Amino acid sequence: MSNPPNKNDPINIVGAGIFGLSTALHLARRGYTKVTVFDKQPYAQTQYSYLNGCDAASADINKIIRSGYGAQTVYQDLTVESITGWESWNEDLASGQDLPPGMTTRDRVFVNNGHLVLTDQDTLPPFELATIANMEAAGYRDTQLTTTDPRHQEIATAKGLGDAIDPFRRKTAGKSNVGVLDTTGGFVVADKACRLCLHKAYRLGVTFVLDPVAGAFESLYYGPGSGSSIKVIGIKTKDGQIHHAAMNIIACGGWTPSLIPQLDDLCEATAGSVAILKIPRESPLFDRLAPNNFPSWQWKMRDGAQGGLYGFPRDENGLFKIGYRGTKYTNPVRQRDGRERSVPITRWSSGNTNDNNDGKRITAIPRQALQVIQSFLEEYLPEIAAEGIDIFLTRICWYNDSFDNHLVIDRLPGTEGVMVATGGSGHAFKYLPSIGNWIVDILEGVDMERPAVKAWQWRRLEKGQTPVNVLMTGSTGSRALGNVPLSSNTPLQPGGRANL
Repeated sequence: MSNPPNKNDPINIVGAGIFGLSTALHLARRGYTKVTVFDKQPYAQTQYSYLNGCDAASADINKIIRSGYGAQTVYQDLTVESITGWESWNEDLASGQDLPPGMTTRDRVFVNNGHLVLTDQDTLPPFELATIANMEAAGYRDTQLTTTDPRHQEIATAKGLGDAIDPFRRKTAGKSNVGVLDTTGGFVVADKACRLCLHKAYRLGVTFVLDPVAGAFESLYYGPGSGSSIKVIGIKTKDGQIHHAAMNIIACGGWTPSLIPQLDDLCEATAGSVAILKIPRESPLFDRLAPNNFPSWQWKMRDGAQGGLYGFPRDENGLFKIGYRGTKYTNPVRQRDGRERSVPITRWSSGNTNDNNDGKRITAIPRQALQVIQSFLEEYLPEIAAEGIDIFLTRICWYNDSFDNHLVIDRLPGTEGVMVATGGSGHAFKYLPSIGNWIVDILEGVDMERPAVKAWQWRRLEKGQTPVNVLMTGSTGSRALGNVPLSSNTPLQPGGRANL
């Protein structure tokens, strides 16, 4: 293993999403003095708001916090650690001592209003049963509450989460309501959380180059290596500038696999589908779906194409978000080396938006995703249709999935001077306060035998191993967006953008 950089060596971080932000923050906390973060998006102006033009997975209105991870106690423990960080950040905001621009002492980044996992079966799935057992074994008894257990219902009420155990009012309607309420969980306000982390890193001396040209990654910059190794001594940005560094950390989310071809068959950019409804303030649903009455939730998350939904309470503007990951779509594009790799199509790509006269901004999502979302709303929230509330906005949100849903945090094999922090697989945002500490540990070679660190190392699918995510099925595959009808009834052009 290569030696870690010295504290005064320059370090480049490419990507200002959660991996890049958290790494920058913790490098600065450890005394590294020359950390620079590059990103093509002007986050200082857009404030990580999707509605303001951002197009990254981290640029969102909300993300789920949950401790429930079945048998994967690595992530259970990491979530518990991160929740401590989220609570500390809430305290920082409440104190008002060092507020980011535009934020006040009333702002909070973490809302502990519970996370509900629902099934349409009569019994809990094995994953949820394992979650309950492992949380209890770790000392968190009565934090995972079964919705059908009268004692657990009483506990939920005592914790101020009585509405969260049946937010869809299934029991009142005489319908099944089998699930688990994770009382440690809830959601984070994603854009504000990123703004807060950026502010903290900036105040510790991190340099940010957030610009469509000067901050846009063009390529790695190579120097003479040692032995059989290749050595990277910096990066080149779109303005032609070379930025030398002792270590270059690539943390570009869904863009990472197309920038680092060595990730082939380990990671792939995949599309989640999002629909956002706008709840009018005068509607009785505005209060019912408020964060103090309604939890974040998942429904049939591991049940294939007809499940895979998750959602949130409405936000301060009435935006009520539902996401679909039952099918993880791809956009395979042939690269210079002849290999097809999935490349994100951004929300604001030319030709991929439709501005209606009534002010609604719509991006086409796969018709399959929209049908699952609409069917769920008809069954679980019929009041939406009864009040004539329609979808305000749809979005394709790009993640970077690994074949096993584990993160990828490691040095690039056979290459000096490069580290990769990626593979969030749709669940990494919750680790924003703490994941950078782990990344710096790995950079410095600290306690490399820990189970989490070993799980995140460079790896390949072993013979006989069943992947959680089947990757790189190419442009002829059933998940490729070019082969999928979109909600606008207009097919996506293969390897390109929607032709709307």
